[in-house]
Amino acid sequence: MKKPVRVLIVDDSAVIRQLLSMLLSEDPEIEVVGTAGDPFEARERIKALNPDVVTLDVEMPNMDGVTFLRKIMTLRPMPVVMVSTLTQVGAEITLEALEIGAVDFIAKPTVDIAKALTGLSAELQAKVKSAAHARVGVRRVPVPMRPRERPVGRSEKIIAVGASTGGVEALKLLLMDMPAECPPILITQHMPPRFTTAFAERLNRECPMTVSEAKHDDIVEPNHAYIAPGSHHMELVRSGSHYKLRLDDGPTVSGHRPSVDFLFRSVARVAGKTAIGVILTGMGKDGSLGMLDMRNAGAITLGQDEASSLIYGMPRAAFENGAVMKQVALSHMADAILDACEHQPIAQPRDKQPTHAVRLG
Repeated sequence: MKKPVRVLIVDDSAVIRQLLSMLLSEDPEIEVVGTAGDPFEARERIKALNPDVVTLDVEMPNMDGVTFLRKIMTLRPMPVVMVSTLTQVGAEITLEALEIGAVDFIAKPTVDIAKALTGLSAELQAKVKSAAHARVGVRRVPVPMRPRERPVGRSEKIIAVGASTGGVEALKLLLMDMPAECPPILITQHMPPRFTTAFAERLNRECPMTVSEAKHDDIVEPNHAYIAPGSHHMELVRSGSHYKLRLDDGPTVSGHRPSVDFLFRSVARVAGKTAIGVILTGMGKDGSLGMLDMRNAGAITLGQDEASSLIYGMPRAAFENGAVMKQVALSHMADAILDACEHQPIAQPRDKQPTHAVRLG
């Protein structure tokens, strides 16, 4: 019989500690080995209990969760799942925690927390079990890179990217390694509302191209990356001679909203062979069927390789069903995308900076 995942819960609220213990213990594959009310107690419990995973509250007295996380990842790297409030401040702090080395997070609303967390029990259990198998050692804090000397200019290509667990760091590294002058990049990252807003703002401050959270009826522009909002699916559509984005708040697709499958299928329908699909680290299978549609439509499809994936779930599913043409390490993904862009003639000289929307062939 497989050994259960041993979890230590760190939260300053006794009620939350009890609730998380109860919800996680409902899964026979999880064993809650202890709890701690602050980082100092947690430090001793980690030494004594050697848990497989730690759940860590973002906001705690004496030492905040992010400061404690830095110490963990420096002295004893291990899988950590953050427990955050569903607020703008909570989103900013959680994104910082994910860059430092946290594997994933659970967002709890600020009202009726007990009911909300109970509704999230399946997600919480899945994230804790997935975290236990994460490649914590492959993570590193992004560092500024030298500007790319491979501007793509006005290409007819559309780049569609899907990611989940580990995607915050992976997407930042990928975008930082792309040139400012690049085709439009459409991104679906599994993340709740408010968090995608903060994520887009954070990327926009640090990446070469313009990055924004997608809005309904946005005209798709070159040199721009669009993040699907956490409350809606993102879809690529034709509008006259341009591409536009539509947002859809309908049912979940492949268990998610926003869904990578939803984005990829729309790109397959609308962009076909002018598209490039990229699937990055993440838990589950979302994106594998949509990427297969893209490949069948003539798109170039790339998957992050196992060695560089924090969680080799989504890339594995896409590779195993034949959707991925080539597996690539994250550090080489930007070059692979730029190579794919050059498979189509550039529509205007590279020394011209495009300022208008991407036009359809």
